[in-house]
Amino acid sequence: MKKTPFVLSILLVFSLVLAACSAAATPAATAIPTQPAAATTVVANDAATSAPATTSSSKLVFVMVTDQNGLGDQGFNDLSWSGMQKAGKDLNADTKIVESSEEAQYVPNLTTAANDKASLVVGVGSLLTDALEQVAKANPNTNFALIDSSVDATNVRSVVFRQQEGSFLGGVIAGLTTKTNKVGAVGGMEIPVVVSWISGFEAGVKAVNPKATVMVTYAGSFGDPAKGKEIATTEYDQGADVIFEVAGGTGVGAWQAASEHGKGVYIFGSDTCKYSLAPDNALPDVVKNVDTAIYDTAKDVANGSFAGGQQSLGLKENGVGLCDKTYQALPDSVKTIVEKAKQLIIDGTLVPPTTKDELDKFTSPDLSK
Repeated sequence: MKKTPFVLSILLVFSLVLAACSAAATPAATAIPTQPAAATTVVANDAATSAPATTSSSKLVFVMVTDQNGLGDQGFNDLSWSGMQKAGKDLNADTKIVESSEEAQYVPNLTTAANDKASLVVGVGSLLTDALEQVAKANPNTNFALIDSSVDATNVRSVVFRQQEGSFLGGVIAGLTTKTNKVGAVGGMEIPVVVSWISGFEAGVKAVNPKATVMVTYAGSFGDPAKGKEIATTEYDQGADVIFEVAGGTGVGAWQAASEHGKGVYIFGSDTCKYSLAPDNALPDVVKNVDTAIYDTAKDVANGSFAGGQQSLGLKENGVGLCDKTYQALPDSVKTIVEKAKQLIIDGTLVPPTTKDELDKFTSPDLSK
């Protein structure tokens, strides 16, 4: 039978209504977008799928948000992501990372993670302090963790490290190793956490070698390897034969400078073991077990024991230490003094400085006896 225009119009309207009803029956999924903002990326590990975080109420979701330095530093951020990935694998959780490229993205990125019902949102680095405090207060039912800084909120675990305790031991090694009595330090940004690293280091050098001088240069960035290489090259040219880098991706350039300089100079870094970057020049790196801290926090979320407040991790808690492989290669005479300093710090007899003012006033116990 031939259909009239009127009948065709009725059928068209009916089909549109059916389509609308079908769409309404399938709610739009929410997830961390692949491009939350310009120059921001999201990467999921093998445990994650293309499904959004909200697809299963029983599925744990851990989200890590970096500062503008992101992955690739072969140190702090990479180590943090390693801990998050291990937690995802062991706890059968989805893990996601949001790399920020500028300060303006911190609040939006943290907010997106909270809105996607993350079981835990981890802000990595003190640069995220203000943003995480703001977002945590706006999302009181979301668990947050902040690494390297503190926020006063019941739903935030603030994990800080007494990195000056580890870097003091590094300074002891540097002071006993230098032949020129000139030691260098390459810092990323001159922020409190980096200043504490370097203050502890300088104190360790002076404790065992009062004649040594320490040249300290800040690059103003954690993501500029060329600048790190330039600074380290200058310090070597000025007579330094040992350099300590606390500079993230910038520090990779300092390792390049050591490798290219060849034998006779040494370098060691922060956060993780980096000896593969310049194996012929490497002293024991001062490690900071950020990966373990993040893993333990995620585990607490999984078993329902997560609590806010501050955790302070140093030598006593195995929060910081020295890279074991390169440490074991040191002369026994050096290791003996390092172990004495370590025990004095654990006992509370030796308290390394965290600021320049504390460094100026610092007096070390005699480590030679």
